Amino acid sequence: MQYRTLGRTGVQVSSLALGAMNFGEIGRTTQDEATAIVDAALEGGINIIDTADMYSGGESEEMVGKAIAGRRDDIVLATKASMPMGDERNHQGSSRRWLVTELDNSLRRLGVDHVDLYQIHRWDPSTSDEETLSALTDLQRAGKIRYFGSSTFPAYRLVQAQWAAREYHLSRYVTEQPSYSILQRGIETHVLPVTEQYGLGVLVWSPLASGWLSGAIREGRGITTSRSAFLPERFDTAIPSNRARLDAVERLAEVADEAGLTMIQLALGFVTAHPAVTSALIGPRTPDHLHAQLAAADTVLSADVLDAIDTIVAPGTDLAAHEKYDTPPALLDPSLRRR
Repeated sequence: MQYRTLGRTGVQVSSLALGAMNFGEIGRTTQDEATAIVDAALEGGINIIDTADMYSGGESEEMVGKAIAGRRDDIVLATKASMPMGDERNHQGSSRRWLVTELDNSLRRLGVDHVDLYQIHRWDPSTSDEETLSALTDLQRAGKIRYFGSSTFPAYRLVQAQWAAREYHLSRYVTEQPSYSILQRGIETHVLPVTEQYGLGVLVWSPLASGWLSGAIREGRGITTSRSAFLPERFDTAIPSNRARLDAVERLAEVADEAGLTMIQLALGFVTAHPAVTSALIGPRTPDHLHAQLAAADTVLSADVLDAIDTIVAPGTDLAAHEKYDTPPALLDPSLRRR
């Protein structure tokens, strides 16, 4: 396992991070399975675990808390907030009112008195940066969080938040958690240059592209991954963007075979090779999934392999741009672009 400094915090974290989204109902993972995954991850050198309040309605946090009991101080513990937690309109977003309440809920579910990294799960356009940063700064000063970060923020919002922290003399985001894989490289154009400029740690999610790069999806095979069961439109190869992904996967498989690598090693080795990336979040549903991904912990891709990947998916290119989560609201809601 490789270890890297998380931005400018001085905290050393593993180049693979354990994502707990699949713990609980989402991944149909039991507590015993979740604990076994955490045990194996720690034994394999992973020292950072990432979850969120909304994963399985809080069940993921509860499972993580039970799995790490008695060894909390050996783990960099991260969670997230701002996504809806129920139907109540104010049980979401990044207002002071909600963040103060929901952090206490997360701490209770996790069974801890603080988290190391508290992240805003998505940018909330209805809340000012000053409101959010001042609440996070107060929670930090209260000792309930050590650091805070953002997740899937557009590049211009990252910049704005850094300037707001400076203007109002508040603590700043020290990390960003964007989606990044061989098939979704758009953040190389805008987000990663900003994170490098401001010294942010970067924890990338979906490095296996929702299973497209796991080795389980190939031409001529039925697509039966767990993600395809509840997001079938993302795997229907009659859709041009999905056809493009499958074509790229076939070419990438040839590159992996020639290099003596699995597809998982190729995919994780690619994202962790970028100098702006601190860690790649892996989200195994079973211990077997985890061990297949841990096998990529020491993978270092040669320049020839990286060049071959660039010829298949050009730098800065998203093969499924419509699946991005950082699109400015005015591009999604016509009322916001009309006088």
